[in-house]
Amino acid sequence: MTTSNSSITNVYDRLFVELADPRTNDWFLIKSPIPGLTILGLYLYFTLKWGPRYMADKKPFQLQKTLVVYNFLQVIVSIFLFYEGLDAGWLRTYSWKCQPVDFSSTPEAMRVARGVYIYFLAKMTELLDTVFFVIRKKERQITFLHLYHHTVMPMISWGATKYYPGGHGTLIGVINSFVHIIMYTYYMMAALGPKYQKYLFWKKYITTMQMLQFCITFIHSSQLLFYECGYPRWSVVFTLPNSIFFYYLFYDFYYKAYGKPVKKAKVANGLVNESKTNGLSITNGYKNGAIPNGSPDGIDKKIE
Repeated sequence: MTTSNSSITNVYDRLFVELADPRTNDWFLIKSPIPGLTILGLYLYFTLKWGPRYMADKKPFQLQKTLVVYNFLQVIVSIFLFYEGLDAGWLRTYSWKCQPVDFSSTPEAMRVARGVYIYFLAKMTELLDTVFFVIRKKERQITFLHLYHHTVMPMISWGATKYYPGGHGTLIGVINSFVHIIMYTYYMMAALGPKYQKYLFWKKYITTMQMLQFCITFIHSSQLLFYECGYPRWSVVFTLPNSIFFYYLFYDFYYKAYGKPVKKAKVANGLVNESKTNGLSITNGYKNGAIPNGSPDGIDKKIE
């Protein structure tokens, strides 16, 4: 029994201490995977079980002002991350073919590491997207795509912060932050009220941006198979299948929401209603051209 416990301890120390980047390992939520996994477990339990049960006999929360502020803050964070990613690396010293992680403690290297960490924290705050759906009784927007994205991205960005906070993989976060600037701007405008609906005709193009994002991610990650620079090639085992899977989910949603005429009410990756207003249909509630997390009830009806 003692030998077994010792082996488990050795494996844990190897995975979460020895292999970790000592510069970031003591940062909040990074040292151990347990706090982050606990948060994600509670998030899924609240979303799938407790939250809907609690709200079953209650009226939806009216959160218009809260959502405007929340989405505005997400836009600001996304702008910051996009700028940091470009200015600290991709428009200056980074190679577009293959870029290793700078594990030094220079100001430049630490700036990139902090950017990766803030990106991780941003993914954790985005769990509120789903919480807002639940307490506003918009459960139909909580699809598999939505939950998969909101659960997987915090784990990926946690791993990046702990082991490889910089280098080749950061381009994914830079592109994603740009897409989030557009998406959360859309959400913020939708949360401002029905009078802004006429300015939201570009909803479906957000989905197109998402699909393009995963195409770029796939191509960029694939370069690690042909160029050697010290960035771990095994990372493509995660990035390439994930890019393909995400692209498929977004394409499937796009086709069902925009690619064919709606003859009757259909439940596709999100719900598409018989009635349409201003050419908009209900979508899957994920930030890809879906009903915005910031749209109040009145706007939801207009989008329907």
